[in-house]
Amino acid sequence: MTTAPTGFAVLDVDGVLADVRHRLPHLERRPKDWEAFFAAAPADPPLAEGVELARRLSAAYRLVYLTGRPARLRRPTADWLTHHGLPEGRLLMRAHRDFRPARVTKLEFLRTLLREAPVHLVVDDDPDVVDAVRRAGFDVLLADWVERRPALHRAQEHDGRT
Repeated sequence: MTTAPTGFAVLDVDGVLADVRHRLPHLERRPKDWEAFFAAAPADPPLAEGVELARRLSAAYRLVYLTGRPARLRRPTADWLTHHGLPEGRLLMRAHRDFRPARVTKLEFLRTLLREAPVHLVVDDDPDVVDAVRRAGFDVLLADWVERRPALHRAQEHDGRT
């Protein structure tokens, strides 16, 4: 007899499951081209390490995909997850015009999830998010399978966009 997964495993999308490196040139120029950056998201290749981890975690936990992408990208993000065979899970996204740092918005989402069930693990590629989440008492794994570029860090922590 198998038991239903209890509690949550929370995974970031960009840099954990989706390889965004092909989109970063849009953020490395002045002015930054946010429309082109987000429009190219459906073409993100999957990151094998993250996809495999999501599949393993889904056997024991309910998955939550917690991304700093704006909510207007809900459909393309959900389609991307499905297209690449990611396990079913709840998709939580940054509210429209919420430009706070990812470490702030994600911690807020995690505290809300705790009202429903335990959060057993958080997986993120942003060291600032990892530090904030760990300081708040959550178990966290730094997804370090892709080299981080400064443009992505600025987008997450300074621009509050992903």
